[in-house]
Amino acid sequence: MSTPGANTALGLMLALAALLPSGASADNKAIAYRWVDEQGVVHYGDSIPPQYAEKAHQQLNRLGVEVGHSEGQKTAEQLAAEERERQDVIQKKQHDNFLITTYTSVKDIETLRDQRLDQLQGQRIAAEQYVDNLQSRLVALQSRARHFRPYDARSDARRMPDDLAEDLVRTLNELRTQNTALMAKSEEVSAVRSQFDTDIERYRELRDSRLKR
Repeated sequence: MSTPGANTALGLMLALAALLPSGASADNKAIAYRWVDEQGVVHYGDSIPPQYAEKAHQQLNRLGVEVGHSEGQKTAEQLAAEERERQDVIQKKQHDNFLITTYTSVKDIETLRDQRLDQLQGQRIAAEQYVDNLQSRLVALQSRARHFRPYDARSDARRMPDDLAEDLVRTLNELRTQNTALMAKSEEVSAVRSQFDTDIERYRELRDSRLKR
Protein backbone atom coordinates (compact mmCIF):
# COMPACT_ATOMS: atom_id res chain seq x y z
CA MET A 1 0.00 0.00 0.00
CA SER A 2 1.29 3.50 -0.77
CA THR A 3 0.08 6.86 0.49
CA PRO A 4 1.22 10.37 -0.50
CA GLY A 5 3.30 12.37 1.97
CA ALA A 6 1.37 13.94 4.82
CA ASN A 7 1.50 17.70 5.25
CA THR A 8 1.83 17.55 9.03
CA ALA A 9 3.53 15.33 11.59
CA LEU A 10 0.10 14.25 12.84
CA GLY A 11 -0.94 13.17 9.35
CA LEU A 12 2.29 11.19 8.98
CA MET A 13 1.75 9.41 12.31
CA LEU A 14 -1.82 8.52 11.39
CA ALA A 15 -0.72 7.21 8.01
CA LEU A 16 1.98 5.06 9.59
CA ALA A 17 -0.32 3.87 12.36
CA ALA A 18 -2.71 2.58 9.72
CA LEU A 19 0.10 0.40 8.38
CA LEU A 20 0.87 -1.12 11.78
CA PRO A 21 -0.48 -4.65 12.27
CA SER A 22 -2.80 -5.09 15.24
CA GLY A 23 -0.87 -5.59 18.48
CA ALA A 24 2.51 -4.52 17.05
CA SER A 25 4.83 -2.74 19.48
CA ALA A 26 6.06 0.81 18.99
CA ASP A 27 9.74 -0.12 18.92
CA ASN A 28 12.38 0.40 16.25
CA LYS A 29 10.81 -2.10 13.90
CA ALA A 30 10.52 -0.63 10.40
CA ILE A 31 6.89 -0.74 9.30
CA ALA A 32 6.88 1.85 6.53
CA TYR A 33 9.07 3.42 3.91
CA ARG A 34 9.49 6.94 2.59
CA TRP A 35 10.73 7.78 -0.90
CA VAL A 36 10.63 10.63 -3.40
CA ASP A 37 9.44 10.30 -6.98
CA GLU A 38 10.78 12.00 -10.11
CA GLN A 39 8.63 15.08 -9.50
CA GLY A 40 10.00 15.53 -5.98
CA VAL A 41 6.78 14.31 -4.29
CA VAL A 42 7.29 12.40 -1.03
CA HIS A 43 5.47 9.05 -0.69
CA TYR A 44 4.94 6.62 2.18
CA GLY A 45 4.10 2.95 1.98
CA ASP A 46 4.54 -0.48 3.51
CA SER A 47 6.78 -1.50 0.60
CA ILE A 48 9.00 0.19 -1.98
CA PRO A 49 7.72 0.17 -5.58
CA PRO A 50 10.14 -1.73 -7.84
CA GLN A 51 11.11 1.39 -9.78
CA TYR A 52 12.34 3.05 -6.56
CA ALA A 53 13.96 0.02 -4.93
CA GLU A 54 17.49 1.06 -5.93
CA LYS A 55 16.98 4.75 -5.15
CA ALA A 56 17.44 6.53 -1.82
CA HIS A 57 14.69 5.83 0.73
CA GLN A 58 14.14 5.74 4.50
CA GLN A 59 12.65 3.17 6.86
CA LEU A 60 10.26 4.51 9.52
CA ASN A 61 8.73 3.14 12.72
CA ARG A 62 5.14 3.60 13.89
CA LEU A 63 5.88 7.10 15.19
CA GLY A 64 7.36 8.24 11.91
CA VAL A 65 10.92 8.17 13.25
CA GLU A 66 13.62 7.10 10.83
CA VAL A 67 15.15 3.79 11.91
CA GLY A 68 17.08 3.03 8.76
CA HIS A 69 17.87 4.34 5.32
CA SER A 70 19.37 3.39 1.99
CA GLU A 71 21.48 5.77 -0.05
CA GLY A 72 20.38 4.12 -3.25
CA GLN A 73 22.44 3.21 -6.28
CA LYS A 74 24.91 5.97 -7.18
CA THR A 75 25.24 7.37 -10.68
CA ALA A 76 28.46 7.24 -12.67
CA GLU A 77 28.89 10.98 -12.07
CA GLN A 78 28.54 10.55 -8.31
CA LEU A 79 31.03 7.69 -8.28
CA ALA A 80 33.48 9.72 -10.35
CA ALA A 81 33.13 12.70 -7.99
CA GLU A 82 33.75 10.48 -4.97
CA GLU A 83 36.84 9.02 -6.65
CA ARG A 84 38.17 12.52 -7.34
CA GLU A 85 37.62 13.46 -3.71
CA ARG A 86 39.38 10.29 -2.57
CA GLN A 87 42.36 11.01 -4.81
CA ASP A 88 42.50 14.60 -3.52
CA VAL A 89 42.64 13.34 0.06
CA ILE A 90 45.42 10.89 -0.83
CA GLN A 91 47.43 13.59 -2.61
CA LYS A 92 47.06 16.01 0.30
CA LYS A 93 48.25 13.37 2.76
CA GLN A 94 51.21 12.55 0.53
CA HIS A 95 52.12 16.23 0.23
CA ASP A 96 51.83 16.71 4.01
CA ASN A 97 54.19 13.79 4.50
CA PHE A 98 56.58 15.27 1.93
CA LEU A 99 56.63 18.63 3.74
CA ILE A 100 57.19 17.26 7.21
CA THR A 101 59.88 14.75 6.16
CA THR A 102 61.74 16.95 3.66
CA TYR A 103 62.14 20.25 5.54
CA THR A 104 63.55 20.87 8.99
CA SER A 105 62.39 24.48 9.24
CA VAL A 106 60.49 27.22 7.44
CA LYS A 107 63.88 28.67 6.48
CA ASP A 108 64.54 25.57 4.35
CA ILE A 109 61.36 26.18 2.35
CA GLU A 110 62.12 29.88 1.96
CA THR A 111 65.63 29.12 0.70
CA LEU A 112 64.33 26.69 -1.90
CA ARG A 113 61.64 29.20 -2.89
CA ASP A 114 64.19 31.96 -3.44
CA GLN A 115 66.41 29.65 -5.50
CA ARG A 116 63.50 28.61 -7.67
CA LEU A 117 62.32 32.21 -8.16
CA ASP A 118 65.85 33.34 -9.04
CA GLN A 119 66.04 30.58 -11.65
CA LEU A 120 62.71 31.60 -13.16
CA GLN A 121 63.71 35.26 -13.12
CA GLY A 122 66.88 34.39 -15.05
CA GLN A 123 64.82 32.52 -17.63
CA ARG A 124 62.46 35.46 -17.89
CA ILE A 125 65.28 37.95 -18.45
CA ALA A 126 66.70 35.74 -21.20
CA ALA A 127 63.27 35.47 -22.82
CA GLU A 128 62.82 39.25 -22.68
CA GLN A 129 66.19 39.78 -24.36
CA TYR A 130 65.24 37.31 -27.10
CA VAL A 131 61.93 39.14 -27.65
CA ASP A 132 63.80 42.46 -27.89
CA ASN A 133 66.13 40.96 -30.53
CA LEU A 134 63.16 39.64 -32.50
CA GLN A 135 61.48 43.04 -32.30
CA SER A 136 64.62 44.74 -33.61
CA ARG A 137 64.90 42.19 -36.42
CA LEU A 138 61.26 42.73 -37.34
CA VAL A 139 61.77 46.51 -37.54
CA ALA A 140 64.75 46.00 -39.86
CA LEU A 141 62.82 43.61 -42.10
CA GLN A 142 59.86 45.96 -42.28
CA SER A 143 62.22 48.80 -43.24
CA ARG A 144 63.55 46.70 -46.13
CA ALA A 145 60.04 45.68 -47.17
CA ARG A 146 59.02 49.34 -47.71
CA HIS A 147 61.13 49.38 -50.85
CA PHE A 148 59.03 46.70 -52.50
CA ARG A 149 55.46 46.22 -53.54
CA PRO A 150 52.88 46.35 -52.01
CA TYR A 151 54.44 48.76 -49.48
CA ASP A 152 56.09 50.93 -52.16
CA ALA A 153 53.36 52.56 -54.26
CA ARG A 154 55.65 53.56 -57.13
CA SER A 155 54.73 52.05 -60.46
CA ASP A 156 58.25 50.78 -61.02
CA ALA A 157 58.61 49.23 -57.55
CA ARG A 158 59.74 45.63 -57.58
CA ARG A 159 57.89 42.72 -56.05
CA MET A 160 59.14 41.75 -52.60
CA PRO A 161 61.67 38.90 -52.77
CA ASP A 162 60.38 35.57 -51.52
CA ASP A 163 63.14 35.18 -48.93
CA LEU A 164 62.32 38.58 -47.42
CA ALA A 165 58.60 37.77 -47.28
CA GLU A 166 59.33 34.40 -45.69
CA ASP A 167 61.68 35.99 -43.16
CA LEU A 168 59.01 38.52 -42.23
CA VAL A 169 56.43 35.80 -41.64
CA ARG A 170 58.84 33.65 -39.62
CA THR A 171 59.90 36.57 -37.43
CA LEU A 172 56.31 37.65 -36.80
CA ASN A 173 55.27 34.12 -35.86
CA GLU A 174 58.30 33.65 -33.59
CA LEU A 175 57.62 36.99 -31.91
CA ARG A 176 54.03 35.98 -31.16
CA THR A 177 55.21 32.61 -29.82
CA GLN A 178 57.85 34.16 -27.57
CA ASN A 179 55.48 36.82 -26.25
CA THR A 180 53.04 34.06 -25.30
CA ALA A 181 55.85 32.12 -23.62
CA LEU A 182 56.92 35.24 -21.75
CA MET A 183 53.40 35.72 -20.41
CA ALA A 184 53.34 32.06 -19.35
CA LYS A 185 56.66 32.52 -17.55
CA SER A 186 55.22 35.45 -15.59
CA GLU A 187 52.25 33.31 -14.60
CA GLU A 188 54.61 30.50 -13.58
CA VAL A 189 56.48 32.87 -11.27
CA SER A 190 53.22 33.86 -9.58
CA ALA A 191 52.13 30.22 -9.30
CA VAL A 192 55.45 29.11 -7.78
CA ARG A 193 55.40 31.94 -5.26
CA SER A 194 51.80 31.11 -4.30
CA GLN A 195 52.59 27.39 -3.93
CA PHE A 196 55.56 28.05 -1.67
CA ASP A 197 53.48 30.43 0.46
CA THR A 198 50.85 27.70 0.81
CA ASP A 199 53.51 25.12 1.68
CA ILE A 200 55.01 27.37 4.34
CA GLU A 201 51.63 27.92 5.96
CA ARG A 202 50.81 24.21 5.86
CA TYR A 203 54.24 23.25 7.20
CA ARG A 204 53.71 25.53 10.19
CA GLU A 205 50.33 23.93 10.85
CA LEU A 206 51.78 20.42 10.70
CA ARG A 207 54.77 21.34 12.87
CA ASP A 208 52.60 23.06 15.50
CA SER A 209 50.23 20.10 15.52
CA ARG A 210 53.12 17.73 16.23
CA LEU A 211 54.52 19.93 18.96
CA LYS A 212 51.14 19.93 20.77
CA ARG A 213 51.01 16.14 20.94
